[in-house]
Amino acid sequence: MDEDQYNSLIDKITTMMEEDGLSVDEQNPEKLEKYVAQTKLNSEFNDEDALKLVYESLLYFKLKNLDSGDPLQKGDEFGAGFS
Repeated sequence: MDEDQYNSLIDKITTMMEEDGLSVDEQNPEKLEKYVAQTKLNSEFNDEDALKLVYESLLYFKLKNLDSGDPLQKGDEFGAGFS
């Protein structure tokens, strides 16, 4: 999977989280399983890689919901590097 596809999948999972009203701080594996399963359906990721993408999606979701600023620029404050 190339970088554009990966980022597109993060955006798709983030949109699902928003539509579901998921908390940006959610850590319950049972609640995140839906997104792991969806990630695996849309990719060839194993459980570990799918969960990693879900957590990256949660981070992006949190950054998108900050009061101000560009989430890609704010990522530097969290040590996240989005391209």
